[in-house]
Amino acid sequence: MKVLVGISNRHVHLTEEDYVLLFGTNCLEKKKDLYQVGEFATTQTIIIRTDKKEIAGVRVLGPFRDYTQVELSKTDAYFLGIDPPIRDSGDLKGASLLELVGPKGSISRACAILPTRHIHINQEELEKMGLDATKEVMVRFDGIKGATLEHVHLKVGKSYKLELHLDRDEGNALLAKTGDMCEIIVP
Repeated sequence: MKVLVGISNRHVHLTEEDYVLLFGTNCLEKKKDLYQVGEFATTQTIIIRTDKKEIAGVRVLGPFRDYTQVELSKTDAYFLGIDPPIRDSGDLKGASLLELVGPKGSISRACAILPTRHIHINQEELEKMGLDATKEVMVRFDGIKGATLEHVHLKVGKSYKLELHLDRDEGNALLAKTGDMCEIIVP
């Protein structure tokens, strides 16, 4: 079973309230649609800061969420001097503290995570592939830096399109890029 690959750079999901604190308005400005239906990159970026370092140009993704979350790679975390947990989106238990700085204000939130590697899949595809009783799969990448990745979570959503999400570090290690294909392996 083949799956499309999406390599995700650091980004932030914001509640509408936090967005207003950072930008002074509740109007997200769409830059481009993402592969998943209803998801988009905005023109807005923020600075994320710790007491040691900062990273500018962190893209805000839309739409608004019920939580504020910054998704980082391990390399970003090392640079910032933090050790965030590996979590599914929305699970902020033990998330690292960051200061988020926008053009109109700043806020501090325990919101930094390393996202789990995951596959977006809808219920119909899940059943068609015989994965309805499966929580995790493996994925196999071919090529000169080919490898098999374990512990790939299945993230089921009504409108999801089949796509594997990896962070920038994982993509670089495999020489993979957005648009590549890999194979799903059921353990």
